[in-house]
Amino acid sequence: MKLRKIMIIGVGNVGSTTAYTLVNRGFCEEIALVDLNKELVYGHQQDLLDAAAYRQNMIKINVREATDCADIDIAIITVTAGIAQKSRAEELAGTSKIVSTIIPGMMKNGFKGIFLIATNPCDAITYQVWKLSGLPRNRVIGTGVWLDTVRLRRILGEEMDIGPQSIDAFIVGEHGDSQFPVWSHSSVYGINLNQLEKKRIDFNALGDKARKMGFEIATRKGCTEYGISSTIAEICQHILTNSHRALALSCILDGEYGYKDVAIGVPAILDQHGIKKVIQLDFDDKEKQLFDNSINIVKGYIKELP
Repeated sequence: MKLRKIMIIGVGNVGSTTAYTLVNRGFCEEIALVDLNKELVYGHQQDLLDAAAYRQNMIKINVREATDCADIDIAIITVTAGIAQKSRAEELAGTSKIVSTIIPGMMKNGFKGIFLIATNPCDAITYQVWKLSGLPRNRVIGTGVWLDTVRLRRILGEEMDIGPQSIDAFIVGEHGDSQFPVWSHSSVYGINLNQLEKKRIDFNALGDKARKMGFEIATRKGCTEYGISSTIAEICQHILTNSHRALALSCILDGEYGYKDVAIGVPAILDQHGIKKVIQLDFDDKEKQLFDNSINIVKGYIKELP
């Protein structure tokens, strides 16, 4: 049996918590940690090995350079420029420079896996990795709006007293301020949310709450880590187990929704090769305008890439 191997590039709050989440989920056999701070990365390695010792299955955790990647199935990019940010866009300049130094070396040294981007601005960096790597678009994926979607379902579930797993509502667009819920396709087992709920609910207000939740968490505790780490681990699990599950991810479009050469958050089906298929929704007129606006914002970020 082929061992399933995941590399995490950047072991700050998100990267280290992702590694711990992967250890506890137990669906991969090796986790490779990459970071310029060698004291930090070796400390995390030993701490994670202690956690892994409680697992019934054997999990190897090692420290590598990013270029030691030829046997890696999924490379997760969580590295950032370490900027105290007021918005996701403020990280673009510094993070894109770091990414531009990492990806070419990985490709030169035989990387054949899937890139999963979880750094901000997610859509622009996803596009940058795709361009730098030269990989097919199905093998470069951003976490996109899947965490935002899960937040929306959680908030709706709390308001409506329904388990979030039973709510089929999701967010599309930029992982940022221009994202929006697709209310025209939101339901519980085929029943539209407005029809299902007897009391009056301001769904737009709940959508805004979901959109702002990440900033609220970061303002209160200094970062977000648990939610995004669970997001990353879930995406990896669906890829490595060939689940064919549909999630709202940052995908490279090639004609879907009338756009090419841009990354944006849309529903897509995952399999062992990455993105199996981008799902094209039939937006209403307002949603189409919101999506077009979100595309234009991401294209603006892409123009600023080095």
